[in-house]
Amino acid sequence: MKVLLVYCHPRPDSFTASVKDVAVEALVAAGHEVDLLDLYAEGFDPVMRAGERGLYHTRDANRAPVADHLERLKAAEGLIFVYPTWWYAQPAMLKGWLERVFIPHETFSMPEGNQPIRGLLPNIRFIGAITSLGSPKWWWWLMGRPGQRILLTGIRVLCAPACTTLWLALHRIDVVGADAREAHLARVRQALARLR
Repeated sequence: MKVLLVYCHPRPDSFTASVKDVAVEALVAAGHEVDLLDLYAEGFDPVMRAGERGLYHTRDANRAPVADHLERLKAAEGLIFVYPTWWYAQPAMLKGWLERVFIPHETFSMPEGNQPIRGLLPNIRFIGAITSLGSPKWWWWLMGRPGQRILLTGIRVLCAPACTTLWLALHRIDVVGADAREAHLARVRQALARLR
């Protein structure tokens, strides 16, 4: 499977960077092709400016600012996000990537009448999200799991009908010890080793 791994963290010495490294190693070891998209390293601009927003609904013109990212997305069969959860959801950099790249006529069709949007990414048959959260699991559930819902529900409906999903989260990242972190890395290895 060709996997687009979207990585988002500003610090190369972070635990999230270690998770990314383990994910890439596990995917390659399992025979997958990995396209690593490091949003900070590539200097991605998450801000949708006025001109871009003005062309958001215009077929072809809306594609121009993010054409290279769209090509990478459309070439992938799997989509994996590795990021820290900040304020219950994705960091602004990753949220900006979603807003700028998942555009009408390219990733979904605009709704007509009372019909919902229709997904245009049948190439994506797997979505995974690997994250860490400061909150305990019970609190995150109480808040409605917004980060998980954005990726594994909101993005999922744009993909292949049989698209499968994976959610791996390490809660209480600010207080857990080395053993919990190593156990999380082991879960990442095991889960991605099983990906087909």
